[in-house]
Amino acid sequence: MGRFTNPRDLYFGEGARHEVKNLKGKKAIIVSGGHSMRRGGFLQDVQKDLEDAGFEVSLFEGVESDPSIETVMKGAKAMQEFQPDWIIAIGGGSPIDAAKAMWVFYEYPDESFDNIIQPFSFPELRKKAQFCAISSTSGTATEVTAFSVITDYQKGIKYPLADFNITPDVAIVDPELTYSMPQKLCAHTGMDALTHCIEAYVSTYASMFTDANALHGIREIHEWLPKSYAGDHEARQHMHEAQCIAGIAFSSGLLGIVHSMAHKTGAAFSGGHIIHGCANAMYLGKVIQFNSKDARAHERYAYVAKEVLHLPGTTDDQLIDNLIQEIRHMNDQLNIPQGIKNYGEGGVKSDASIIDYDEFEAKKSEVAKNALLDACTPENPRQPTQEEMEKLLECVYKDEQPDF
Repeated sequence: MGRFTNPRDLYFGEGARHEVKNLKGKKAIIVSGGHSMRRGGFLQDVQKDLEDAGFEVSLFEGVESDPSIETVMKGAKAMQEFQPDWIIAIGGGSPIDAAKAMWVFYEYPDESFDNIIQPFSFPELRKKAQFCAISSTSGTATEVTAFSVITDYQKGIKYPLADFNITPDVAIVDPELTYSMPQKLCAHTGMDALTHCIEAYVSTYASMFTDANALHGIREIHEWLPKSYAGDHEARQHMHEAQCIAGIAFSSGLLGIVHSMAHKTGAAFSGGHIIHGCANAMYLGKVIQFNSKDARAHERYAYVAKEVLHLPGTTDDQLIDNLIQEIRHMNDQLNIPQGIKNYGEGGVKSDASIIDYDEFEAKKSEVAKNALLDACTPENPRQPTQEEMEKLLECVYKDEQPDF
């Protein structure tokens, strides 16, 4: 049996953020990240609309990129003290993901983080609060998904939390929040969204319901991401909606080992974080090559190349090769490196990586082990062994296509 779960309501288009004024309740806590939502006036808009609707409002600001367990627990404590009946998360993936995890510990203060890292093991939510997510970046689609990524910095591991309980009740997709998004963030989040679509389409959990969203998302992102990168507002609106339907696809269709490797390499090395969307962009072509040994995935990748992107090729193998090359071309357009060996500060191309190869080699076995245990691995079309996962990691460092 399959399952297809989405928010109850999804509002989209310019000004959609003002729909919070129609929420019903008494107390709302707003969770946000750095200062961009306040600088743009969006945080103030949401706060005023809620207050005009009769809410008492509390703010929890300053959620960091790649939110930590400590931040989650701090936010949960603030919620326990304030007792909101609505949690409103505004910003990029980080504050929304953090707020989802805070929600669990607000409603269940005695729950442990170790328990909820097991996929689909959450206690039943909505005993105290409902959840509204307002996204400001065009990639994670966490406003419509059953996922949250939280980092344990002591262990150097990013944990993808997965449970349909944390699918928001209300999602707001307002493109005005993205118009000032920096180019680099646009590039990384956009390629994250493309990865969501492609992984969801070849996932062993894919269905007719998720395929429709995944295929349309691939078409839209391929067409509009380069224009969005250039700052075009129409393109940013297309991308904001396309990344959302990508989220609808993968939230129910699930993902694969591109994300498994991105999660487990993200915080593992002392040289710096590997930005999630950038990691997906670097790893995607290598995983397509690896997965294409599976007959069903092979057929589906070829379909994407021929029928969705209209790439040349007279055989499925040629089509898949051209799909991989097209992803490389997009990375070049967006100033994204092709492998970790060229991963510079901030995730841009560099002649020398900030991730030391010797350290990478020393940690490769443990990273591979953690990636195999990641929540995204089971639905990958081809299940790698420990040795194969280590070889794949070597390929993503050296920018080599796997031949095994």
